[in-house]
Amino acid sequence: MSVHEIKIPSPGESITEVEIGNWLKKDGDLVQVDESLCEIETDKATLPLVAEVAGKLKIFLEQGATANVGDVACSIDPDKAGSIPVEEIGTTTLGSDQPGDPVEEKKSSSQETVYAKGHPSPAAQKIMNQEGMKAGQIEGTGPGGRILKQDVSDAMSEPTNDVKLTEKPVSNHEVRVEVKNSTPIPSSSSPVSVPSGQREVKRQRMSRLRRKLSERLVSVKNETAMLTTFNEVDMQSIYDLRSKYKDGFEKKHDVRLGFMGFFVKACSEALREFPAVNSQIDGEEIVSFDYVDMGIAVSAPKGLMVPVIRNAETLSIAEIETEIRRLAARARENQLSLAEMEGGTFSITNGGVFGSMLSTPILNPPQAAILGMHKIVE
Repeated sequence: MSVHEIKIPSPGESITEVEIGNWLKKDGDLVQVDESLCEIETDKATLPLVAEVAGKLKIFLEQGATANVGDVACSIDPDKAGSIPVEEIGTTTLGSDQPGDPVEEKKSSSQETVYAKGHPSPAAQKIMNQEGMKAGQIEGTGPGGRILKQDVSDAMSEPTNDVKLTEKPVSNHEVRVEVKNSTPIPSSSSPVSVPSGQREVKRQRMSRLRRKLSERLVSVKNETAMLTTFNEVDMQSIYDLRSKYKDGFEKKHDVRLGFMGFFVKACSEALREFPAVNSQIDGEEIVSFDYVDMGIAVSAPKGLMVPVIRNAETLSIAEIETEIRRLAARARENQLSLAEMEGGTFSITNGGVFGSMLSTPILNPPQAAILGMHKIVE
């Protein structure tokens, strides 16, 4: 079988140039069908480049290289797929950190089930690394007990009880923290650095998405006349309503009842009453919409993403919360498509999750307005 070339796919109609991001596999690695090879960065999103066949990988475009749609990024030699030891194939596929023990080429189904149980898929492993989660914390629901992406997302949203965290002593004193009835707090993707006193300077290359976002924010500030107003809202009734029904809501709809669902629903109703806010300026014309495509700002590993909830005015709060969870999970996994981020008519950003009291959100052009929600205080 001849060598199979993997070409840069077209991310969208208006995009002809991309940048090669982080390679998830090394030159010479064995890859499986549909396995993510590297990240392709565009001005709006980061997309995966996947293996179309199984075999041995050869990389042509290094990280940071600029490429056109249709360029060959790498190739896969299917003839080399059988030259890798069986135990190495198992290790690569299931993402184990330990080298596999020598195994026979033929395995029973029970042996495969035991090996799969508790092992995350590549996509699940990536999220676990970002959130600082361990396989022992998650119950796998995939074939043979394998941990899937949805299992990780579900584990992140479940409250924990009587959690005990013990750290190694920093000096001669032991540090022990006990937390009861807590909600899991995602850990930082970067380890906390210990002061060395060496006055080191570190430089990190900005991704294409971050560079474009920076340019866009500066452009909006310079080219638009923005007005920011501040208003207080009594959230007591919403707070009481959520406290009363959140448990039953989650059991019935299999999604947590958050405040963002109320925000989106309220904005959708208000935009129907004030259509000028749900509009855009196109040259000398004002374009108004009889629907609401609500952009929700999400902090993702690659930068700020604004996925869009389509026809938010027609959705129930349960449907809105379900869509928010789906889009937020895809943003964390860097799997949002351009179609999921284009065409919003209004945006909401929630600085309250970071504890901020006030902010001045920047418009998401060509939209006419943006709403910033902040910390709820008693």
